[in-house]
Amino acid sequence: MINERVLITGGAGGIGAAIAERCRREGLEVITADRLGGDIEVDLTDVEATTGALHECLEDGPITRLVNNVGAVFPGPVDEQSHGRMTAAWDLNVRTALTCLQPLLPGMKAEGFGRVVNISSRAALGKELRTAYAATKAAQIGLTRVWALELGKHGITVNAIAPGPIATELFEQANPPGSARTRAILDSVPVGRVGRPEDIAHSAAHLLDERSGFVTGQTLFVCGGITVGLSG
Repeated sequence: MINERVLITGGAGGIGAAIAERCRREGLEVITADRLGGDIEVDLTDVEATTGALHECLEDGPITRLVNNVGAVFPGPVDEQSHGRMTAAWDLNVRTALTCLQPLLPGMKAEGFGRVVNISSRAALGKELRTAYAATKAAQIGLTRVWALELGKHGITVNAIAPGPIATELFEQANPPGSARTRAILDSVPVGRVGRPEDIAHSAAHLLDERSGFVTGQTLFVCGGITVGLSG
């Protein structure tokens, strides 16, 4: 029988919390990891602390599903983008995915089953004021494709979800409500509304499902159609 535990990074709020709730409804045992609270309270950019916490958690058995959701935006124009913020974006948005996957891989391979979902962003296609964010979210898509090639023979699928504008605290911090730029983003969404965390959770549940074994290396844009034509 396939183990039913799922690790969700950044699961204390926003999209991560919505994915955690959906996974619970699907009957999975959810383990959240977040510096702001959760089952594992840890700074995910601290490789040693994160690895140690995960190994301790794995003493109770393998975790065969992983959602790499944690991330931050680091907005600003290119001429003001510091190297320090670029490094911070890389550490949180990209390196944590590797840090969390590696301890889980032996258990996934032993089970002959695994599901990995990386939460990227439509900003990976390009977005003003997002040098660090767009670069790191594009990197997640690259990781997704490489890991899918390497791990498919072990029964492990790896896919990415690239959300468009989603009504979360993180989105509002980077896109102040009422600003002209934010209004332009929302007006460009073909379905006529901002996304909800539950929209991303629904897609994640599909990709985490045991029956989704023939889908791997893909990036699903859950964006209300904003990536089809011109977008903000």
